[in-house]
Amino acid sequence: MKLTKSIFAIALMATALTAWSQDDIKNTEFNPVTTGVTSLSITPDARGASMGDLGAATEPDVNSQFWNPSKYAFAYSRAGVSLSYTPWLRKIVNDIYLANLSGYYKVGGNDNQAVSASLRYFSLGEVMATDGEGAMLSTINPFEMSVDLGYSRKLSEKFSMGVALRYIYSDLGYSDMNTGDQTSSASAFAADISGYYTTYPVIGRNECQWSLGFNLSNIGSKVSYNKGNDPAYLPANLKIGTAFTFPLADYNNLTLALDANKMLVPAKPRLADYEDALAYDDALQEWKDKSSISGIFDSFSDNFAKRITYSVGAEYAYNQQFFLRGGYYYESKYAGNRQYFGLGAGFSLNVLKIDASYMIATAQNSPLDQTLRFTLSFDMDGIKDLFGRN
Repeated sequence: MKLTKSIFAIALMATALTAWSQDDIKNTEFNPVTTGVTSLSITPDARGASMGDLGAATEPDVNSQFWNPSKYAFAYSRAGVSLSYTPWLRKIVNDIYLANLSGYYKVGGNDNQAVSASLRYFSLGEVMATDGEGAMLSTINPFEMSVDLGYSRKLSEKFSMGVALRYIYSDLGYSDMNTGDQTSSASAFAADISGYYTTYPVIGRNECQWSLGFNLSNIGSKVSYNKGNDPAYLPANLKIGTAFTFPLADYNNLTLALDANKMLVPAKPRLADYEDALAYDDALQEWKDKSSISGIFDSFSDNFAKRITYSVGAEYAYNQQFFLRGGYYYESKYAGNRQYFGLGAGFSLNVLKIDASYMIATAQNSPLDQTLRFTLSFDMDGIKDLFGRN
């Protein structure tokens, strides 16, 4: 991928998870929330992506660190690890990708607590920065990464809570000796707090499962690439979800799930909303100076209904070995216009599970269309049993 600095900026805008069209850009109400380290909001695993990007209350799996860490306390297996890979923005470039490694381990003898961790790496490929005449200035390989540690514990037979601490590093820096433009890498710290409730109601003669979950994620400091002059909010988010699983027949289950997300970041002021440039400059400076915590509270008064995204999905499971999934993700066209279907399948053995998903965008000209994800998971109890039999 060979990009000038101006095109490189456009590529970064694309990674901000905004799918746009000409009508949206012209519309005076179009104002998506912008944040730093936008890769933190990208779904890493194929299971959640194939169900429309949801997972706050679905059955615990190895990738719960992203969706709701508190679910690990209810995991059936003693431990697990997974690796996910997503070629990102394939319709635009061919060397941007997200790699994610997640794992957990149940600790203690009462099967009621777990420690977890994840490492994600987002590469923007090779970028060539050029001057106005097309002469190459430098070649950079920008990337973003984060590492986090989590702890979850059952507080009762039906409810658990979890916390996660995260270190974030973003290296998008470049320098231009001709113009004096220079940016540096940035780092930040963030925390998550989550909860998960699950119960098993009997409907008719069938035992079902109903779950609720929430995850308050990426609450932390700001990031800046210009010596503190241009701070950016982390993509703080509140996720609330529910899931209901019921048997169709012997060894056949169907799960229906719904998630709602609210980005806890205030929208950046727009010049079109102010009578003169001076008033706009004052509002912009106030937005920049606002703390992350103040921004969380202010985000609830900023076109609240239009800032909520919804995901609805379903998962069919046969004998917990074969899975078919589908879902839909919706975001208002005034807040980003991400609208797409997710499809996917999975196959599980005692030791290994393979999942894949495919995204079909319904919004016009969406750069997210045809996104693929692959996840490979290993069950440590299965590995132990395998070697034990041998």
